[in-house]
Amino acid sequence: MTADDSFGRLDDDDYPAYTMGRAAEMLGTTQGFLRAVGEARLITPLRSEGGHRRYSRYQLRIAARARELVDQGTPIEAACRIVILEDQLEEAQRINAEYRRTAESAGPPVA
Repeated sequence: MTADDSFGRLDDDDYPAYTMGRAAEMLGTTQGFLRAVGEARLITPLRSEGGHRRYSRYQLRIAARARELVDQGTPIEAACRIVILEDQLEEAQRINAEYRRTAESAGPPVA
């Protein structure tokens, strides 16, 4: 992999670019919180060759949403479940909108 390939990955939302320490710092939380959302199966960090957890921007957004809920008093397990359901709903809405666009571009059914 060249340096250009590595820099190109920084635009990838799923590229695990952040260490646990940096991720916790960015979220304004603790490493323990990140471990807890991992144990609740909200996010699964990738592991570096040395076995260290690495997080993507997408995972940090998900963890940040869980942190908002926890900060509002929601137990962490419930917060994680809510975030999972929100994510599933968003994906279903995206797929539904895509189907609608496809159906509209196809025109009315032929009789």
